[in-house]
Amino acid sequence: MGSFQTPSGTKCPVLLETSCGYLLQELQMIWDEVGGDQFEREKVLLDIEQECLEVYRKKVDNANISRARLHQELADAQAEFTHLLLSLGERSLPLRPEKMTGTLKEQLNSITPALKEMQLRKEERVKQFRAVQSQIQKISGEIAGRSEYNDTSSSIVVNESDLSLKRLEEYQNELQRLHNEKSDRLQRVEKYMSTIQNLSATLGMDSSMIITKVHPSLNALSGLSKNIGDFILAKLDSTVESLEAEKQKRHEKLQVLGKALINVWNLMDTHYQDRERFSHVTSLSSVSSSDIYTPGSLTLDIIQQAEVEVNRLDQLKASKMKELFLKKQLELEEICNQSHMEIPSRSEMENIMNLINSGEIDHADLLMSMDEQIARAEEEAASRKPIMEKVEKWILACDEERWLEEYSRDENRYSVSRGAHRNLKRAERARVLVNKIPALVDLLIEKTKTWEEERKNTFLYDEVPLLAMLEEYNTLRKEKEEEKQRQREKKKVQSQVVVEQGNPFGTRPSTSSRRLSDRSVNGGFGNTSPLNRRLSLGIQQPGQGPNSLTSPIHGIPFSREGKKAHGQRTFARTSFASHLREETASVVSSFSGPKSP
Repeated sequence: MGSFQTPSGTKCPVLLETSCGYLLQELQMIWDEVGGDQFEREKVLLDIEQECLEVYRKKVDNANISRARLHQELADAQAEFTHLLLSLGERSLPLRPEKMTGTLKEQLNSITPALKEMQLRKEERVKQFRAVQSQIQKISGEIAGRSEYNDTSSSIVVNESDLSLKRLEEYQNELQRLHNEKSDRLQRVEKYMSTIQNLSATLGMDSSMIITKVHPSLNALSGLSKNIGDFILAKLDSTVESLEAEKQKRHEKLQVLGKALINVWNLMDTHYQDRERFSHVTSLSSVSSSDIYTPGSLTLDIIQQAEVEVNRLDQLKASKMKELFLKKQLELEEICNQSHMEIPSRSEMENIMNLINSGEIDHADLLMSMDEQIARAEEEAASRKPIMEKVEKWILACDEERWLEEYSRDENRYSVSRGAHRNLKRAERARVLVNKIPALVDLLIEKTKTWEEERKNTFLYDEVPLLAMLEEYNTLRKEKEEEKQRQREKKKVQSQVVVEQGNPFGTRPSTSSRRLSDRSVNGGFGNTSPLNRRLSLGIQQPGQGPNSLTSPIHGIPFSREGKKAHGQRTFARTSFASHLREETASVVSSFSGPKSP
């Protein structure tokens, strides 16, 4: 029971009164006063000692537990602090104590402020990560085409094991990249929408309907954020391409209509005021499709109006074309008639007129072909002009030769009558002109041969080769001279025979008889101008010359209708020559008998 002894030395009265020794002493005094068995007293004291040990043991255990808990808290705090340093990427913290000294509570109290600071930093860093990741998720959804986004932080999972500033910077860089991509996509969407609006205005379409058809969020009235997904961008691109294709199609159609209007206007000499109404259509002919931005310039109404105007002018052009074609036909015929060239046949002209009425021939090509024919005819007429002037002189000389022959057959040409002196002067001039015919014919032959060699063509005069006419004329003239010479010799022989039979003394024949014989011989060739006889008998040269002025117009050649067969032409020329010979023989035979003076 020594443990219950009161310690020696002076103690505070309060402590003495409440200490175990005092209580034990008081219990001893009570037992002494009451009395009792010593064994019972020892047992009670043993129980009291056991109870005290239990109380002490519990207190010690509790103290050990508290100390262990403090050790664990301190270890946890240090571990958490270290983990936070690692997760936040911090190397050290100014508030952290360098050395851990003192009691456990003092050590724990010294690390707690630093730990709380690190926890606050962690919470702030987590918020930053969550905000950045939330923006990344939202913009990624917009780029992916998900216009609706659930902005709840609970769906964001932050990796708290890596909350370093480096990792946060990576997220921020990713967010900046997504912002840039979003901005670029928005610019592309705005550009597409602006292009669609411009194209729609040019084509006269409703741009808002077209944009809403692509996606409702693109309409500003919808109140939704614009969808900038790849599918929407591809759809906008295809919409722009389709509108540009429609624009190109309409522009090409208006270009064709504009050119048609200009051609018809130029063809019909339309007044400037009448052209002004469709100047906006014709102005598109010289403008590329990419340069057309004027609103309403390519609407369907404009195309329809232009088509109606072209159809109306085409109907007017058909009647106008008839007039122009007939005018140019007359011009071509006039040139051909003046130069005695081949004239296009009436039947083929009527066929072309039927084609004009049916619209199966291009009017501009037809007029161009007619202009080319007229140009060729004028050019050939100019090349034929020197020869034609000589031909006219030859024809005039032949007419004078015919008149002189008729005049020579007139027995009263020397009588005194009114106008006889004028006929005598004309006869003198005609003899001079007739004497120049051989040289003129030779010159014509030379020029005609030169012309044919240069142009590789045959010179036709009213569809008959001029060289053949000239050579035939020379042949007939030579035969005529030879026939005259034979008649003169025959007459001379007959006169001598008559003189010898009737007058043995050789009476000289009278001059009047000789003059009459001459007149008779000359008179036998009246109306013998080869050109006039050719025209009156209808002589034509076989075959059509290669220098025909006609040329095909859309496969329809201008050919001379009513051509005679080769045998008929040959027969006509032979008949012409034989006719002259028979006429000459008949004249000569009429003066074959002797004539008295």
